[in-house]
Amino acid sequence: MGNNSFIYLILLLSSCCLSSPAATAEEETISRSRSIKDGDTLVSPAQIFELGFFSPGNSSSRRYVGIWYRKIPNTTVVWVANRNNPVPDSSGVLSIHDDGNLVLLHGGGTLLWSTNLSHIAPTDPNYPEARLSDTGNLVLAAGNSSGALWQSFDNPTDTLLPGMRIGYNEKTHLNRLLVSWNDSRDPSPGGFSYGLDPRDSYQFFIWKNGSVRYWRSGHWNGRTFNLIPEASDSFLFHFALFKDEQGAYFQYSSMYNNTRLVLDVSGELRCQVWYDTTQSWAVAWSQPRDFCAVYNICGLNSVCSEFKSPRCECLTGFEPVSPAEWESGDRTGGCSRRRKLGCGDGDGFLSLGAKKVPDDEKGVEAETEAECRGRCRANCSCSAYSFSDAGGAGSSKCLNWFGNLTDAGDLKEQWGLNYLHIRLPAEGLSSGKKKLMPVIVSVSVISSLLLLGLAYGCFRKLNRVKKGGEEEAFFNMFTVSPAETTLMTKEALGSSSSNTEEKERSLDVPSFSFGTVALATNHFSDSNLLGHGGFGRVYWGKLPGGQEIAAKRLSMNSGQGVEEFINEAILIAKLQHRNLVRLLGYCTERNEKMLLYEYMPNNSLDSFLFDPERHKLLDWEKRFNIILGITRGLLYLHQDSRLRIIHRDLKTSNILLDMDMNPKISDFGMARIFGGNETQGNTKRVVGTYGYMSPEYALDGLFSVKSDVFSFGVIVLEIVSGKKNNNFYCSEESLSLLGLAWKLWKEGMVEELIDPSLRESADEYRVMKCTELGLLCVQEDPADRPTMAAIVAALVGENASIPVPKRPASYVRKYFAEGGDISRNEITVTLTDGR
Repeated sequence: MGNNSFIYLILLLSSCCLSSPAATAEEETISRSRSIKDGDTLVSPAQIFELGFFSPGNSSSRRYVGIWYRKIPNTTVVWVANRNNPVPDSSGVLSIHDDGNLVLLHGGGTLLWSTNLSHIAPTDPNYPEARLSDTGNLVLAAGNSSGALWQSFDNPTDTLLPGMRIGYNEKTHLNRLLVSWNDSRDPSPGGFSYGLDPRDSYQFFIWKNGSVRYWRSGHWNGRTFNLIPEASDSFLFHFALFKDEQGAYFQYSSMYNNTRLVLDVSGELRCQVWYDTTQSWAVAWSQPRDFCAVYNICGLNSVCSEFKSPRCECLTGFEPVSPAEWESGDRTGGCSRRRKLGCGDGDGFLSLGAKKVPDDEKGVEAETEAECRGRCRANCSCSAYSFSDAGGAGSSKCLNWFGNLTDAGDLKEQWGLNYLHIRLPAEGLSSGKKKLMPVIVSVSVISSLLLLGLAYGCFRKLNRVKKGGEEEAFFNMFTVSPAETTLMTKEALGSSSSNTEEKERSLDVPSFSFGTVALATNHFSDSNLLGHGGFGRVYWGKLPGGQEIAAKRLSMNSGQGVEEFINEAILIAKLQHRNLVRLLGYCTERNEKMLLYEYMPNNSLDSFLFDPERHKLLDWEKRFNIILGITRGLLYLHQDSRLRIIHRDLKTSNILLDMDMNPKISDFGMARIFGGNETQGNTKRVVGTYGYMSPEYALDGLFSVKSDVFSFGVIVLEIVSGKKNNNFYCSEESLSLLGLAWKLWKEGMVEELIDPSLRESADEYRVMKCTELGLLCVQEDPADRPTMAAIVAALVGENASIPVPKRPASYVRKYFAEGGDISRNEITVTLTDGR
């Protein structure tokens, strides 16, 4: 009996071992011998994605084969196989058919879905197998072959994942489109689709009911789409255009793990990011984002403007097709011309300024605006033209429109704007100009007054320099505006007789011709504009070798002469550190003053930190690395560079982020230089930003390296908390961020200070260390603040001893009480006091 029991046990164990592969619910491949039944799943190698059977809306009556994120708790389906033919019960089987196709069968073998390939010739040992990749792509390939016979990425449903192509294959006639679900419980094709314009215009459309245009992205300009400026954020969502013999298509990439572009049932295109800390999907951006983004919402020959009421207006020279509907508030019927075009010399063109130009344009060969206008005038059907040097795939300098004008508008952003000139008969042209005349007169008068005021101001400043001859007066002439114009001392400027050409030759960075910079920035096109201020404008560009740049073009009233500008460039070029924005070159041709910096694709720290959604992209590890990088950059300026440099305007908007989210200190417009033994200076003109200035600088004009340390401390506390220092918290006490941080630290409740999105990812020890260092940096007495060298040591040392902070500076309330003139916004301000 004992022997029989032992033999029976051995047989039982053997049986279990042999049957375990068949019993497992997870498979790595689907092959002739391995199929997926309802309840089984196919898992990607790193277990990122999973394929199996599911029921939308927790309904068990209809079963679909889909792919979803394996590690995200609430099932997020990114692809569905049998959208039109659900399995009516749990009898579905996904398997490799004898003809090599991947098929879905149910019941007695009824075919519900297939890859439907006719060119497969399956033979052993290269019989097709299906695998799920870590990108979410289901691939059918022959045996060990790397080439795909079929893949789900070529057959998307409503979701675009990183690496997926969207576009039209001219060889196979495969049109890759996203098609929305019918509703949240029904994945069958819905009423909206999203894809590349088949007219080779390199723009995306959302179509309603198959063919009705519902939204457009605007044209691809080589970096983003004109009407989706948010898509230029390369950290989150970076589009790229690819062209080959099969056609043109777009892909997107992301440095964030879980991102998707989904077309929802309402026709809204959403860029979504999964946040582990909140266990939810957040919308980074969506389109159409407002009323005027909907395609041709006001009808033909109209303009839609979100910042006007009513939002729909007829173009100049046009009138409502139905005045009664227009007056009743229904302004969707469009407009028609008041007077027909004469198609002769009497026709002219009226400029409507920068607009979201209409759709359905035609590119015309023309090298100048006059030639472009002439090409339009020569064609009786041409109703408008636009001329721009904006580049991009498939773009043309000269655009003509024929017949009706569709989907024109005003935009809040400067992206996607071209100057639109509409064709009008002589009578309509004169009336249009009459309407504009009061505006022109007003602008002329105001401009004249401003020029007179500017001339008088310049005269006063020059007179002061001549009379005083002091370095401070000379210095102040260049620090009135926030341009990068003040990195000058006697040592930096050299003797007054120095030759400009000699100084240019001493630069460590190349000089660029005006033509090269103009070509790189599409002739300073508004579509390339990154930002602007009192100093001038900054444009994105690409040099002939492919280097992306940010070209800072100083305006004529920036206060700098050519020689001073070159001296500044010499100094900045010598500041080489991985945490400082790098100068790539300069241009002084045609009386221009341009600095060419490396392009920072992720904009500034504040654009992440204080954005209601994007701040969640900054987990604790990224925030700590940003703090460390700023620290090292400041240490270089204060100690390790040839001269001691005090930035004087450190703030989150002056911390730029590169592709890998490394911080780069920028904007040295307010900086001051000290010799090796100098540690402190004094000025009667205080320049800086509310919330970041140290009390001794704001109140007494005293600045030193400890002034920068104070600003750094504010930045650290803002990074930890996600709160701005120029707001007030704790309604009972009206505390600034510094006061709030002190209160919570003193009460042992630092966890209440932390940005809620960091609660799960934060390293408690480092958060406490950074909070204490931030409080030490904002001490009222500069002597109590640490140096940047001590801060670096404290951040990188595991057992560093940190002094106990005292109450932080509270000068802001005192300064308001004394009636100080200080701005509460986030721009740099100048404060003058007769001290």
